[in-house]
Amino acid sequence: MPEPDRGDQFETADAESVRRDVERDDRTGRSAAAARIQHQATWVDQQVRLAMERGEFDDLPGQGKPIEDLGVEHDPDWWLKKLVERENIALLPPAIALRKEDAELEARLDAITVEREVRRELEDFNRRVVETRRQLQGGPPVVTPTRDVDAEVAAWVERRTARIEAQRAAARASAEQDPPRTWWRRLRGR
Repeated sequence: MPEPDRGDQFETADAESVRRDVERDDRTGRSAAAARIQHQATWVDQQVRLAMERGEFDDLPGQGKPIEDLGVEHDPDWWLKKLVERENIALLPPAIALRKEDAELEARLDAITVEREVRRELEDFNRRVVETRRQLQGGPPVVTPTRDVDAEVAAWVERRTARIEAQRAAARASAEQDPPRTWWRRLRGR
């Protein structure tokens, strides 16, 4: 039976003692990590104190007000409820959400400037209406009609043309009221 090599055992012990010596500070006898943590905590405290002296914490939101929900039983979904409240997210059943979107669709379409994008938006809306009708999830029935893409695009073009004409008329009216001053009129004081 081969005899175990004792050189490996001594090498491991020597490496451990070297590691311990490196971690200890020769001047204080403390470990270097503990000294770094102590200095870091002091440095952080100093930075906070200096920021307070400069007044960087003076106008924070909620200053002087009690902390909300302090002492209330822990709710595991607190972050989700705060997100819904902060972002004003409406959690509606699909049928109601489609009704709301249907009511706001013309305003969304009017914000688009390219006909191809208007068509894509209408086709996406129609696809979601049809998908919602096919799903049997309960809740209110889906009464939102699909939109005729060509008719809606034609109405969009008419509304857009009317807006552009109104803007041009307003620009002409403002130009007639206050004609641009040329260099000759500036010299003459008009």
